[in-house]
Amino acid sequence: MRTTVTQKFTQHIQTGAFALLLIAMPALAEAPMQIPTPAEQANVRRLILTNGCLGCDLAGADLTEAHLIGADLRDANLQWANLTGVNLEGADLEGADLTGANLTGAYLTNAYLANTQLIGVNFTNAHLYNVDLTGATMEDINLAGADVFNTPISVGGEEIPEGEWQLLKPVIPSK
Repeated sequence: MRTTVTQKFTQHIQTGAFALLLIAMPALAEAPMQIPTPAEQANVRRLILTNGCLGCDLAGADLTEAHLIGADLRDANLQWANLTGVNLEGADLEGADLTGANLTGAYLTNAYLANTQLIGVNFTNAHLYNVDLTGATMEDINLAGADVFNTPISVGGEEIPEGEWQLLKPVIPSK
């Protein structure tokens, strides 16, 4: 007896194997710069299925709009990762390297980013509420349009010693 493609598809759906495959497979970017290695794909699958990937290499991973609420990403390598629209509410990224990561529109409410590398990170339109950045290295970050509340972010310049604040007159451009 010959099995048709439709019958095989129905069998996979009934066994749940096809549905698990769809959930476990990471979405590839439309124009990836490089094809992820099997190890990189395995790390993304592990993160999506277990909500944790302690010390994983996720460099360059596309995790666009992933729901990683409470995820354990301690010491993970997320260099140049696409985290656009990702929900990292309550996630633990202590010691992670986010150099060059894109967190445009990301949600980081109550996230723990102590001792992270935040160099060249794009936080455009991100939501940073109650984020712990103790000991984080922050350089060249983009906060355009970001909502920042109760999150101590340094945007450069020298710290003005207490008591030496001055009122500055606005600069009015000449016509």
